[in-house]
Amino acid sequence: PIGAINCGRCDRPVFIQFNPLGSGFYQEWDEEKGMSKQHSDDHGHMPKLTKNQALVFGALTSAACPLSAYTILDELRDQGFRAPLQVYRALEKLLEFGIVHRLETQNAFVACKHPSCDTHEQSHDAVAFMICETCGTVAEIADEALASQLQGLAGTANFALDQSVVELRGKCVGCWDT
Repeated sequence: PIGAINCGRCDRPVFIQFNPLGSGFYQEWDEEKGMSKQHSDDHGHMPKLTKNQALVFGALTSAACPLSAYTILDELRDQGFRAPLQVYRALEKLLEFGIVHRLETQNAFVACKHPSCDTHEQSHDAVAFMICETCGTVAEIADEALASQLQGLAGTANFALDQSVVELRGKCVGCWDT
């Protein structure tokens, strides 16, 4: 069957075929880049990923909600993952590349859904996540005005801000009536 996931870098839909037997993706999936080969041609900014990094990134990109490291491990056992350390090493590099975020309050991870590939690196100074407490969906916000305001607040307090992550909890529009 053909499925659609959103690119973790540009949020554009990527159409790929999933193996119905659960052993991963069909051959058009580029495991090194964590996306379909056709879509990867459009992404010069995508870092080269190891097999484990690509599998972890693929699991996060196709997930409907944030995943813990142990949930990722369970999902990838059929692909040869045996120990949590394999997942944590992959996550560490994906975080370093800026294509995955850690949600501190949930101790879980999400693929970056920043809407603009071109300004991706510049906009990670301040990232906010809207987390729906009803359905678990997460929306990412990267806003230069927010970054500037947080830098100003930190400066006023004589604090050198390197990075800030804001987690907003509430209900998404789809869950307002529930």
